[in-house]
Amino acid sequence: MFSPFERMVASRYLRPRKEEGFVSVIAIFSLLGIALGVATLIIVMAVMNGFRQELLSRILGINGHLTVYGPPVTGLVDYQGLTGLIEGLPSVVTVDPLVEGQVMVTANGIARGALVRGFSIDNLKRKTILADNIVAGSLDRLAGDASVMIGSRLAERMGVSVGDAITLISPQGNVTAFGTIPRVRAYTIAALYEIGMFEYDSGFVFMPLDAAQTFFQLPGAVTALEVFVQDPNRAPDLVRDVYGVAGANVRVHDWQRANASFFTAIQVERNVMFLILTLIILVAAFNIVSSLIMLVKDKGRDIAILRTMGATRGMIMRVFFLAGASIGVIGTLAGLVLGVAFAANIETIRQWIQSLTGTELFSAEIYFLSRLPAEIDPIEVVTVVAMALGLSFLATLYPAWQAARVEPAEALRYE
Repeated sequence: MFSPFERMVASRYLRPRKEEGFVSVIAIFSLLGIALGVATLIIVMAVMNGFRQELLSRILGINGHLTVYGPPVTGLVDYQGLTGLIEGLPSVVTVDPLVEGQVMVTANGIARGALVRGFSIDNLKRKTILADNIVAGSLDRLAGDASVMIGSRLAERMGVSVGDAITLISPQGNVTAFGTIPRVRAYTIAALYEIGMFEYDSGFVFMPLDAAQTFFQLPGAVTALEVFVQDPNRAPDLVRDVYGVAGANVRVHDWQRANASFFTAIQVERNVMFLILTLIILVAAFNIVSSLIMLVKDKGRDIAILRTMGATRGMIMRVFFLAGASIGVIGTLAGLVLGVAFAANIETIRQWIQSLTGTELFSAEIYFLSRLPAEIDPIEVVTVVAMALGLSFLATLYPAWQAARVEPAEALRYE
């Protein structure tokens, strides 16, 4: 497409003489602008993808894809039969009976609100996000009606560990002649878990199903059934089928509906960040336009001489197109390498900066996760690179066209 003569002239124009340093500075800043824009866009998109995927995997690892709630007071009494009916539906994998309730956790004079979730031991072991992230104790010790498992963040806040006792206080108390008295009971910590999501590590207490039934006074009943399906994205399609076998006296929520506002906010933020960071690349493309226009003005006499020596308008246009496109291509490739390398090692870089500055850059209390995630999407990377190259090529068209329109007689007359 480009002849050796055109490539040679374009490379000479990209290495200006000493007196043309200002044009060179603009070209360098254009290249840096495109490189930083591409790298930043790749890094931010990777972090947003990683953040969403980490939250999604943890939410779906702890909670069911569908949750069937019973009446608030009595719960689901005949839950064994209903469990069998729901398990018979197509694409349903498992159904876990659950007793759930709000409590106040106290220990060492410290009180925290928490959510108690009671499962059978077998169901807890099937939740790999819990079973594979036990940091102290074991699930085998979670037996009887006086042991619980809490998150590492909650244990750290309350100054307790495995073997220590905590007290659970339920607002749903016992009715006596003197009024309603909150239910209070001490439990021994059998295990500590840490799944990496602050909300769960600091606010969830797990106990055996029969112990939870006793504490919340639901003998032979559960508050909900958690349904896991083969494809979580198709969970909303099963809501009607669940109502068909469970009846109208239950409430069925799918995970998308329960977390709709959360994931919608992430998607909106992701789109806005993409738009804002694209402007960086656009500004760098305008810098290419300005640097090439100045280069055309500066090389007017050279263009005239080339024309008189037989160079066609097309050759002149290709020379300046190649000069401008080279800035865009080199900047885009540099940004691609920098962005992918940074995103692939972002957690290591974060820890290094934290140790260097002595500050916490990614607080789990604010960002929900204890590590900075990043997931590089090849399709998004290709889109960013194609967009940067497209803007760079478009930015070179007008200056190259202006260079091709230079008349030799006019340019030499004013020299």
